[in-house]
Order: sequence, then C-alpha cells, then structure tokens
Amino acid sequence: MKTNPLVALGQAGQSPWLDYIHRGMIASGELARRIAEDGIKGVTSNPTIFEKAVSSGHDYDDQVRALARGGATLLEAYKAIVTDDIRAAADVLRPVYDATRREDGYVSLEVDPDLARDTKATIARARELFDAVGRPNVMIKIPGTREGLPAVEETIAAGIPVNVTLIFSVRRYE
Repeated sequence: MKTNPLVALGQAGQSPWLDYIHRGMIASGELARRIAEDGIKGVTSNPTIFEKAVSSGHDYDDQVRALARGGATLLEAYKAIVTDDIRAAADVLRPVYDATRREDGYVSLEVDPDLARDTKATIARARELFDAVGRPNVMIKIPGTREGLPAVEETIAAGIPVNVTLIFSVRRYE
C-alpha cells in the first residue's frame, strides 16, 4: 500500500497546512477528514482566499443577505464571515493543537494588507481579530515589512500567536 505523501511529510517532521479555506469544507467534514487521513496540521487564509470562497458557490449567501439587511459595511461583513469560518476551523483543529502541545493545529488569519505600513494599526487589528475569533489556536498573519516587525514583537509579547508573512528576500528574513 502506497503511503499518503502528506502523511509521509508529517512523519518526516514537517507540518502540512492547507492554503485555502471555505465554509463548505468545514461543514461537510472535509477539513476533519483531511486532518485525520492526510495529517493536515493547519490552515492558512487571506482576503483573496475568502473572496474566492464567498464568490463561488452559495455557502455564504444567507449570511451575506443578513449582513446586507442589517446595514453592515463591507469591512464589517468581511469580519463577520471570516471570524465565523476561522472560529469553526479552529474548533476542528483544536485536537491537533492540544495533542501537539500548541506546536500545530492553528488557523491563520491575516491583518488587512492595507495596514502593512502602519505599526499601531497593525497591532490594534491583530488584537481585534484574535479577540473576535476567541480561540487560542488562531495565528495572526502580520506582514514582515519594516513597520510590521515591531508589530510582530508587540503582538507576540501580548500572547498572540503570529505568522510573519510577505517576506520576499533573505535580507528581510534576517
């Protein structure tokens, strides 16, 4: 029997993550199945991933209509949709988080890209997103820009898990 390459990757010490999320995969049990059968250890998201999820299919139609009827702004609607899905995915991944003693089992959620050059706003949004989801296994993605690095430090110091993103050079990584 051929070994699942994702399981083999996990056995080699790597943590495979999915680079997409959508409500249907959570509700249908697909995410739970991928964790159990493929050894998936985390999920990442970003605004583009959510735009694709909301615009394809009908999983979000009822929530979008309700938010529109309630007068939600675009940002408020985005936050409601995203926090619902991230919270649900974090719940599915919680057993991985617990079993690995917080090494794995995270769902990442990105701070708005338009804040990449604003340290204080990035810190505030990271806290807001983390608190809105209300799960310990949420990792906030913060850009590795010059302004983002102090935000990374302060956010981690506040006890919020961080995934540094948008690192496009070795120099920036260092």
